[in-house]
Amino acid sequence: PYIGHTLVESACGGFSVDNPTLTRFFALHFLLPFAIAGITIIHLTFLHESGSNNPLGISSDSDKIPFHPYYSFKDILGLTLMLTPFLTLALFSPNLLGD
Repeated sequence: PYIGHTLVESACGGFSVDNPTLTRFFALHFLLPFAIAGITIIHLTFLHESGSNNPLGISSDSDKIPFHPYYSFKDILGLTLMLTPFLTLALFSPNLLGD
C-alpha cells in the first residue's frame, strides 16, 4: 500500500497504460537479454577460472577434462545444431508456421 502507488506511477508513467508504459517496457524487453547474456558470460568466466567446488566434501577421484576446448566445442556444436533449422525455417519459409 505504501509503495504500490509510486511503483505503478513509475512503471506505467501515469495512472493508465499509455505511450510511456509501452516505451519503458519495450526498452526493458530489449535490454534484458543483453543483461542476461552478460551475467552468463561473467558466470562462465568465474566458473572457468575457479572450477566447480564440492560442498559435500566427498572425494571424487574421477578423471576430469578441462572446460576448454571440450565443453566449449560441445556448446558451440549444440548452438549450431539448434540455430541451423531455426534460421533455415525463418529465412527460407517464414510463413510455414503461420495462419
